[in-house]
Amino acid sequence: MVKNLVIVESPAKAKTIEGYLGKDFVVKSSFGHVRDLPKDNNAIDIANGFKPTYVVSADKREIISQLKKLAKEAETVWLASDDDREGEAISWHLAETLNLSGGDKTRRIVFREITKSAILNAIDNPREIDLNLVNAQQARRVLDRLVGFELSPVLWKKVKTGLSAGRVQSVAVRLVVEREREINQFKVSSAYRVTARFDAGKGAVLEADLPTRYKTREEAEAFLARCVGADYRIENLEKKPGKRSPAPPFTTSTLQQEASRKLGFSVAQTMSVAQKLYEAGKISYMRTDSVNLSQDALAAAQEEISRAYGPEYAQTRVYKTKSASAQEAHEAIRPTDFALVKAGSDSQEQRLYDLIRKRAMASQMADAQIERTVATIGISTQPGTMLTATGEVITFEGFLKAYSESKDEDEQDDANQESSFSRGLPPLTVGQQLPLQLLRTVERYAAPAARYTEASLVKKLEEMGIGRPSTYAPTISTIQKRGYVEKDSREGKERKFHVLTLDGDAVKTEVKTETYGADKAKLFPTDTAMVVNDFLVEHFPVIVDYQFTAKVEGEFDRIADGEEIWTDMLAGFYGTFHETVERGKDIERNTLGSNREIGLHPETGQKLTARLGRFGPYVQIEPKEGAPEDEKAVYASLRKGQFIENITLEEALELFKLPRVVGEFEDKSMTAALGRFGPYIRHDSKFYSLTKEQDPHTITADEAVALIENKRKTDAERLIKTFEGRDDVQVLNGRFGPYIVVGKKNVKIPKGEEPADLTLERCLELAEATPDKPAKGGRFAKKAPAAEKEDAADKPAKKAAAKKPAAKKPAAKKATGTTTRKPAAKAK
Repeated sequence: MVKNLVIVESPAKAKTIEGYLGKDFVVKSSFGHVRDLPKDNNAIDIANGFKPTYVVSADKREIISQLKKLAKEAETVWLASDDDREGEAISWHLAETLNLSGGDKTRRIVFREITKSAILNAIDNPREIDLNLVNAQQARRVLDRLVGFELSPVLWKKVKTGLSAGRVQSVAVRLVVEREREINQFKVSSAYRVTARFDAGKGAVLEADLPTRYKTREEAEAFLARCVGADYRIENLEKKPGKRSPAPPFTTSTLQQEASRKLGFSVAQTMSVAQKLYEAGKISYMRTDSVNLSQDALAAAQEEISRAYGPEYAQTRVYKTKSASAQEAHEAIRPTDFALVKAGSDSQEQRLYDLIRKRAMASQMADAQIERTVATIGISTQPGTMLTATGEVITFEGFLKAYSESKDEDEQDDANQESSFSRGLPPLTVGQQLPLQLLRTVERYAAPAARYTEASLVKKLEEMGIGRPSTYAPTISTIQKRGYVEKDSREGKERKFHVLTLDGDAVKTEVKTETYGADKAKLFPTDTAMVVNDFLVEHFPVIVDYQFTAKVEGEFDRIADGEEIWTDMLAGFYGTFHETVERGKDIERNTLGSNREIGLHPETGQKLTARLGRFGPYVQIEPKEGAPEDEKAVYASLRKGQFIENITLEEALELFKLPRVVGEFEDKSMTAALGRFGPYIRHDSKFYSLTKEQDPHTITADEAVALIENKRKTDAERLIKTFEGRDDVQVLNGRFGPYIVVGKKNVKIPKGEEPADLTLERCLELAEATPDKPAKGGRFAKKAPAAEKEDAADKPAKKAAAKKPAAKKPAAKKATGTTTRKPAAKAK
């Protein structure tokens, strides 16, 4: 007989909580959501007040069966899912599915950290399920399903099959697309910055710069010429005290940003690692937009700061959250025990914990005290023109003793351009003569806005009021999975710049080279994103309108606060939206930006067009007018970073140089080409996929040989056993361990059986017992899923059963580069 059944969301959390409760409590996990809308079009009864139909997920039926049995036996059932809308919905779905609704034996408990005191306090203060929070979650889920299921089919018909659209997803894509176009349309300009280096005495060096920037080389050269024979002296010294205050403790968004900047974590990685720390009881709940700290946390922070650094470093601070929707009763992300210096089961968890702890500690520490000195330096040959040197000295470290916040790329650039050198100055006096060591002016180019990183895109979405803490990570993941955005690193390009140096009585000019435009782990839109975004902006502006999307988030907040009825909110949205979708069905496909005429072939006069096809963007040489019907178009895929909307004729012609013979190896040619699965080398009728960094247009013979030899070595290590006369049967080493391949079927090896000892008969027997995977496509195939889930909270989606190991796809199957075969996805 179970006296108390506690149901939480994850098994890791269940294990931690079970240690805090006595023998009268059994703690079980629901493994996240147990019910959801079915995949078909009958999930929402629009005519009957948007009534949703929920079904138990196939992988949760066994779990529900077990929980039902335990709930029936228990005297009290405690629903302990997370303290947010998604968690409230999970408790409601559990109550409905386990037939607990309306019973006196059910209790809803919430906590923001998994510590013994928090859990026991929650048990002492149960409450009812908050239906306002549940309805806010239902409104979000239903609205996103309506948008996805109604809009995605329009994209399939008008742009290409398999596409998706979503309320937050499409807005995030729009931001990335608009930033890319802003960069492409940026007008490059340069200016000359003057810098000087002086002997400040006693071996010290003083560096200064001219606040004025010269627009032309002639102006910069003229300034240097006027400095010939000049004396330099300190005209003025100005010292000002200043201070720096610490940043507030982490919210979900700021944690994602800082973990990206300092640790190089992706948004999804940050949330996954934080989830583990939370479930282990080391940090407070990691989905929050509050910067508030509880009184207990404030007291604990003060105690640890005083112990570690001294009482003069401690300063209690209460932060107010900027977001109107933030719940101040919730807390910022913080350690559950400030005295615990290290926590986490691996290096990732330890590093993230350290970041969270130091940020929370710093938020409760004293200001850093700074003395800022500005030295003004006169030039004898140019009265009224001054050089300035700026320095800062930290007189009291304050919070900097524990933590210093990083800056985004744009913010760093602004800081660098503001003024010279943020360091301490040597001892100086007014009237002091400064012997010149170096005077030069360097040409510097203005840079466009930086491409988004995952974290800076989250920051932008938050600033615009789009999305909530639970939606950032799944939105960023979705736009990448759907093929709209790629996280990539790109090499920069070279350009020349001028350096002018005063050399005695003459001005010496040098031309140097620098690399610009290099990007690391940035978000790039695909051609599909460009086309779909333009289509939505023109024909469905409400879906990608920034203010509208933020307004919808505000309405969800009103529903959560009990100020709006969720079905009324949906009715107000759906009428206009549905009419727009119906009108969208009449849009002519040839009005889309997925086809563009580039120009005429300079030698043959044939038309070149750029198109969006089934396997991505490509350029095509059309058959000549009046050509025989059997003459086919020739096509080639676009290179990374090229777009249908702006590829030039010269760039397009360059693409038709593939396939190209790279060289010879083992008396057989190596050919570089582009195929369905990407760029590859073909050698001796075998295909070798290029790495992400390699380009088929530039790969060398030595690089191609290394690629082939590396693949052969990997394949040799992968092969465990073959059978004579049965080339279709192999025992291989895979990503998840050894497995058997029989034809196209992957077969699991039972525990206890040695892969190397398997006989052909045993392999065939195991293959016979393994069911075939259901065929894709056909009349009864499941429809392609729309993008209605990008706004669901990123709860841990843990499976009850382990995945089967899957064999690696062949690198390139009958891949082709430039070809005369018509592409399957040729736009009609």
